[in-house]
Amino acid sequence: MGDRCDWCGQEQIYIDYHDTEWGVPEYDSRALWEKLILDGFQAGLSWITILKKRDAFREAFAGFDPNIIAAWGEDDVQRLLQNPGIIRHRGKIEATIGNARAWQVIEADQGFDTFLWAYVGGKPHQPRFETMADVPTETALSKQISQDLKKAGFKFVGPTIVYAFMEAVGMVNDHLTTCPAHDRVAALG
Repeated sequence: MGDRCDWCGQEQIYIDYHDTEWGVPEYDSRALWEKLILDGFQAGLSWITILKKRDAFREAFAGFDPNIIAAWGEDDVQRLLQNPGIIRHRGKIEATIGNARAWQVIEADQGFDTFLWAYVGGKPHQPRFETMADVPTETALSKQISQDLKKAGFKFVGPTIVYAFMEAVGMVNDHLTTCPAHDRVAALG
């Protein structure tokens, strides 16, 4: 086997994320929602910025409990806009509250995990990419999921954000075939 996927660089927080989380299939509804929200906050920024702030996000957003966040209002938005530990973007904060409400509807109807994993038949898609240039930034499926999430009331869920989310939660195993994690993650699916 070769080296890790090029994108994880040399910072230990990124290496640890790559080696232990990225691409590992996640089936917990709440954890899936958290990751989707964090991917939305990443829009326009680098993922390492979000990773470094993830603990502060978890504290500020009540452990990413959508049932708590769904009840939040303007006072909570104002509180979060004053929190230097997170990305202070009104639109993303308001979208998180709305996304919590949309999550509640899907969760009650069928389970957010079931809703998402149905798109890939319940198991990770296993492409075999050899270089980062081969890995897409969006696909027809990420476009479809994006559209369906938007119809359900979600925001900050464009096709590129959704594809990054799909990679992160293991719906698609985009570890390069030369990466030691590729086969380990493939065996989990």
